[in-house]
Amino acid sequence: MDYIFTVRRIRNGTFQPEPGQNSFLVVPPEAEDISPAHRIGGAVKKMPDSWARRVLHESKLDHVPEGQPNRGDIVVHIHGFNVSTKKMLRRHRLLAKGLRDQGFEGVVVSYDWPSADKALNYLEDRTDAKITAIRLVDSGITGFAQRQTPDCPINLHIAAHSMGAFVLREAFDDADDRRYVAGHAWNVSQVLLMSADVSAAGMCQDAGKSSSLYRHCTRLTNYNNPHDSVLSLSNIKRLGVASRAGRVGLPDTAPDHAVNVDCGAYFDANRANYADIEYGQHTWYYHDPVFMRDAYETILGISDRSTLATRVTIPAALTNRLALVG
Repeated sequence: MDYIFTVRRIRNGTFQPEPGQNSFLVVPPEAEDISPAHRIGGAVKKMPDSWARRVLHESKLDHVPEGQPNRGDIVVHIHGFNVSTKKMLRRHRLLAKGLRDQGFEGVVVSYDWPSADKALNYLEDRTDAKITAIRLVDSGITGFAQRQTPDCPINLHIAAHSMGAFVLREAFDDADDRRYVAGHAWNVSQVLLMSADVSAAGMCQDAGKSSSLYRHCTRLTNYNNPHDSVLSLSNIKRLGVASRAGRVGLPDTAPDHAVNVDCGAYFDANRANYADIEYGQHTWYYHDPVFMRDAYETILGISDRSTLATRVTIPAALTNRLALVG
């Protein structure tokens, strides 16, 4: 089964690319698209207990060291712009399978915000992303946090692609400004950004918009690809002229618990593998086993981020700048 939390509007029996009420879905493996028929509890404000129980049950690890409490891992996936519900579900399954093939025993849950399947809808998608972002935290992350128990702690992680990084940053920033959300104890462990469509300069340690994101995570890993033409300054469908973190990387003023992994040389050496993929330079992460290995070991929380076999230190760079290697 696939677990999806969507905030799309329902009209004529289908999900539309407009903001709507919360729907928590359990999607059967044979389904090619999500449907209102997959909802648990109908349209709701809070995470339904029955849906949460199913996710938490599947998140538990099968192999826990003797004497240790049961624990679980949940990766919340946030898609980018120009993504239909069908495309979202395909990428959700690619990420889940890619991590599972590397040994991941937890569960992937996708947060589906109302993106349209049209490249020219960039500005409208960004507006809808901002409108609905807070629900990622107040109906999603806090829903899991409130169900933590001492005998079964849950490690919650985020994997955000493209404009999904903007959704994530807006959600965390909004949450800290809302008393009823800020009053709950909530944090995530690992945050992974892939082709992040946010300003690189805005990811410095003291940036107001990013401070909440850094404050509420144990570690943030940004994967950038300088060959990503979707995030190029010459792409007129994008907003503004600031260089994006998913293309140029994090600034040197990012906090110590943030790490940048430059994927440029690795992508360039393997670009033939992504030639038949839509926007391959932007979406290759979903299809690449080396990236999935790096992501899996990052989710495990390996303490020394420079010792992963998939990474090398960039010569003459600061310690938070590494490179992906095959």
